[in-house]
Amino acid sequence: MTKKASRSFDKTSKELLKNPEVAAMYLEEILADGDMEMFTAALKDVADARVGSMTALSRKTNLNREQLYKTLSKRGNPRLETLTKVLHAVGLRISVTPEATL
Repeated sequence: MTKKASRSFDKTSKELLKNPEVAAMYLEEILADGDMEMFTAALKDVADARVGSMTALSRKTNLNREQLYKTLSKRGNPRLETLTKVLHAVGLRISVTPEATL
């Protein structure tokens, strides 16, 4: 009987987040909850999966690497301009849609 190697949750989720549709759904659901701390942490996960490193993200966004670490932490408070640059670097964008009516 051959033992099957299992993958860690982090590796599995990182692979899933490489898909732009999955990454967009993930971020959209978190943003809908209105928890900015969770959103910035999730955006960091997406950036890690899709770009690879904070250094690479810094190059793609022309933003300071240390500032990106701070901005994308749970306590970060990113400006719209920063969010737009990071989302663009990972192949996503911000959009606004009507809220579902009750």
